[in-house]
Amino acid sequence: MNTTYKLQGIHRHYEWGGKSFLPQLMQVDNTLGKPFAEYWMGAHPSAPAIAASANGPIALDQMIQENKVQLLGARTADKFGSLPYLFKILDVEKMLSIQVHPSKANAVIGYEKEQLAGISIDAAHRNYKDQNHKPEVMVALSDFWLLHGFMPAIALKERLENLPPLQALLPIFGKEDYAGLYSYFMRLNQEAADAILKPLLKLAVEEVAAGKVDKSHPHWWANKYYGGIVPNANIDKGILSIYILNIVYVPKYQGVFQGAGLLHAYLEGQNIELMANSDNVLRGGLTPKHIDIEELIQHIQFEPTYPNILKGDKINSFETQFPCPVPDFGLTKIALSVGETYTNKTDSFEMFLVMQGAAIINGIELQAGELAAVKAGDLYEIQQTGSETAVLFKSFVP
Repeated sequence: MNTTYKLQGIHRHYEWGGKSFLPQLMQVDNTLGKPFAEYWMGAHPSAPAIAASANGPIALDQMIQENKVQLLGARTADKFGSLPYLFKILDVEKMLSIQVHPSKANAVIGYEKEQLAGISIDAAHRNYKDQNHKPEVMVALSDFWLLHGFMPAIALKERLENLPPLQALLPIFGKEDYAGLYSYFMRLNQEAADAILKPLLKLAVEEVAAGKVDKSHPHWWANKYYGGIVPNANIDKGILSIYILNIVYVPKYQGVFQGAGLLHAYLEGQNIELMANSDNVLRGGLTPKHIDIEELIQHIQFEPTYPNILKGDKINSFETQFPCPVPDFGLTKIALSVGETYTNKTDSFEMFLVMQGAAIINGIELQAGELAAVKAGDLYEIQQTGSETAVLFKSFVP
């Protein structure tokens, strides 16, 4: 059996994706101007990566299933039964939906409930695609912006006070009643929601046009979502979330962890994303996809969030680890200057993605945008090649 495999990920062409970042990184022709939103590098059955094995190309989920203990290691194989993480690159040109992910226990309950109800796994109104939680860590590859949890109470009260269209919500927020505020608004009929959101959007469009706000202000993103045009009716209720969640800026090569119950959304930029191997998403707006308000409300952590930007912890002179408080995955960045070589040993099935420069991993040559995996319990040697510092991201099971 091989110890090291070159992998080919799968592109996902969601409409919110950019058209140039991923094609340029991977030298893929995009003269048709298709959106390249995500690049999946994992064993998720809906889009498994392809491994170059001694017997020819094989889907990664199949290869792991046939050689579970040898590839994953006994510890991971016993605990998870499959590769527990999904590795991605994202290019966010348009905002993603406001969303929350369930805990592991709640995912099991929700999945079994929908199975018993006979809801098809691919039905548009299905909430739970699997029985897993979906915590995730992201590391920015450019200036990155996201919505990340509810604002602290003092800041949220000031926001409601300072924007006349939102002042009617102040008594509902009361003494830091996050659940009351969010549930009240999301349960409003559309006409009542429009009565709040239409003047709010009008104000946003005016202030952006006058150059009074930048990306740190919710007006910027509300204006961007509707392209500077205020709809007459049926305004997406997710617009309110832009005003009551933290707007967070993440510099290149810094990150954020997002666990179960945290209301969030990506706004703009490119990033590396590593998550539990799940597709469970409960949405709260800014999307034409299915929204189940009552199910969503049950899973949100209604408390303030104080964003923690992860700068990473150096674990040796080459490798920096981004803390992930879950057993499913871990993420590090490896940087090798010209002529440097790094040798280590895997404890799990580990993927190495080159994002800058070039490198050779156990004899496999990799350019930017390419990746290889090393099976559990094996040594690996990464050699920097070319004239540019090599930057790689490594995914693993802790």
